[in-house]
Amino acid sequence: MAKLSLSFVAAATALLAAQLAAAQSLPQVSVTGKATEAVPSLSGFNEPPAKLPMQALSLSAERLNDLGIVQLSGITKLDASISDAYNAVGYWSQLKIRGFDLDGRFNLRRDGLPISGETALSLVNKAGIEVLKGSSGMQAGTSSPAGLVNFVVKRPLAEDGTALMLEAIQGGSVQASLDHSQRFGASREFGLRVNVAAAHLDPQLRNSQGRSHTAALATDWRISPDTLVEAEVEFNRQSQPSQDGFSLLGDKLPDARSVDPRLNLNNQPWTLPVVFDNTHASLRVQQKLGNDWRAQANLGIQRLRTDDRNAFGFGLDCNETSSFEGVYYCDRYGPDGRFDLYDFRSENEHRDTTSLDISASGPVQLAGMRHDLTVGGLTSQFKSRFQRQAYNFTGIGNIDGSVVTAPKPELTGENTNRDERSNELYLRDRVALGTDTSAWLGLRHTRLHRESVRTDGSRATDYSQNVTTPWLALSHAIASDWLVYASWGQGVESEVVPNRPRYVNAGQALPALKSRLIEAGLKTGTQRVEGSLTVFDIRRPAWRDIGTCDVDASCERRADGDARHRGIEASTDLKWSGGGLFASAMRLHARRQGSADASLNGLRPPNVPETTLKLHVRQDLLPGLQAQLGLRHEGRRFATPDNSVAVPAWTVADAGLRYTQGVGNQTWIWRAAVDNLANRRAWREAPWQFEHSYLYPLAPRTLRASLEVRL
Repeated sequence: MAKLSLSFVAAATALLAAQLAAAQSLPQVSVTGKATEAVPSLSGFNEPPAKLPMQALSLSAERLNDLGIVQLSGITKLDASISDAYNAVGYWSQLKIRGFDLDGRFNLRRDGLPISGETALSLVNKAGIEVLKGSSGMQAGTSSPAGLVNFVVKRPLAEDGTALMLEAIQGGSVQASLDHSQRFGASREFGLRVNVAAAHLDPQLRNSQGRSHTAALATDWRISPDTLVEAEVEFNRQSQPSQDGFSLLGDKLPDARSVDPRLNLNNQPWTLPVVFDNTHASLRVQQKLGNDWRAQANLGIQRLRTDDRNAFGFGLDCNETSSFEGVYYCDRYGPDGRFDLYDFRSENEHRDTTSLDISASGPVQLAGMRHDLTVGGLTSQFKSRFQRQAYNFTGIGNIDGSVVTAPKPELTGENTNRDERSNELYLRDRVALGTDTSAWLGLRHTRLHRESVRTDGSRATDYSQNVTTPWLALSHAIASDWLVYASWGQGVESEVVPNRPRYVNAGQALPALKSRLIEAGLKTGTQRVEGSLTVFDIRRPAWRDIGTCDVDASCERRADGDARHRGIEASTDLKWSGGGLFASAMRLHARRQGSADASLNGLRPPNVPETTLKLHVRQDLLPGLQAQLGLRHEGRRFATPDNSVAVPAWTVADAGLRYTQGVGNQTWIWRAAVDNLANRRAWREAPWQFEHSYLYPLAPRTLRASLEVRL
């Protein structure tokens, strides 16, 4: 693969060699725990991850608790292919996978059903998080080629149990939670699981105090050995001011060592919290049929309400009432640290999603070969309803946070309402070509219809499209626990040109743009070691506005070249008596190519590190006492699309202790940790958002402690 560093390839090879050595030398490890009901994985196949011809990551609630991860953005600590993408305190999580943005509208799932990620999603009642990397056209109708993220809901366990947890974080944040599972009935056919939590949010970031709470109830009814009915509902609310980003100062990157990471520029006296009110519910029926076939129906409902509010910094001299010596800084702050400050308010936003998935799966003998088939259909509807919004210039702010302006809450701007309907038919097949060789097929046909209109009735758009996305793979077991594979697949994205006078093709649907993924890998999976070495090549068509776009009918939006991301990943999850290692590394070559504008070709996307390393090691020191050490490294990235300003690499170490003790019939788990052990000062990420460069610093050294009591 062109331009991949030899040192990284050598390191990745060494990591895989360590897995092979460990598989031969590690002692047997006994793993125990309370079983949950088996559910299909995000991949759509029933095989374990080590047997799949794709890269899928499963993060258990236990692992998330050990690292103090309470929101989706926290998983950037764990996997090298996952990085930040405009992650601000108090706001919803946004991720990049393999350098592509995870689309919060189309790339998130909850127990396999589509949800909107444009909210604060609670992890209190989640048994884990699944991440599928790469083009996801087989699993989703339209989505970015980053992959998919799935939240796995906690369901009633086979055995009764209760867990209580109390956690405190430096700055003043405190959270308490309860997790209770119990079975009822003469044959224990009824199950109940309750999760409740409440938190006072007071992070070290100033002016960001808030609160949150979650209440969730999950039930099941085992009507017979062949029939299982499950229902659950979840309510959560978060109210917390969000975090304003820093930015470039003219053409210069500010020194992160001179910036206080506790300073929040969203600190006006009129600053209001961002409020997320969420309701989720689902009903799932699983039925065993004859001849090892199963059928499933899964209905999901998501209802979101948001008050999005912020004292928002954006550029300098981009408003007719401000000036800076006649020089415009519309995508960054001024050289002296000044910026235009706006009163932004978009209240009573509603985003509603309803989806129904029906499928059947089982074995079939065709042409003398065994086929493990899944056929099904998914229908989903999304509706967003907004009111007018405020985005009003209030004055000139400064990066020292000292300037106070007057609020301007008048609703002067229009918003956009959207309706989307999607009907999808899908087929998945695993064909046993021989004892050790399998062919894999995925096919999804999607018919979508989308409408949008401004809140004043203007700029209406309405279009329909039909798209088909295939996926193929071939795998071969080279040894009992080793698999080599190659795969090819497509994803698809759909967009309409904004209905504005400056576009000659205003309001028209763009041709469905299909991304393409080629991937090859080597995987292993045993009780003691899991690991993989993977190379991938993703091409994603790019849209671009062609023309001046400064007067009516002066530009056209159309496809223009590709974003091509090629890379190599290595990961391992080693387990030995008394400890283990969870590590991953990625080297990414992401470039723009094929544009009609030659100056764009060869540029790297902003906020995408080229080299990333994440590891977490644990080792028992004394009976019941375990030490944990984490290391995160992200390489250099660029702050602007033209690659004119680079942001240096950074490395952070985290450390913790876990002590497990038996108290009668109870198990007490004490956790204490320090994040950013050396209090490293650096720019954690440099998102290019809203055609503007922003900078977010690493959080300062933070202490956290918790007690979990399992009854």
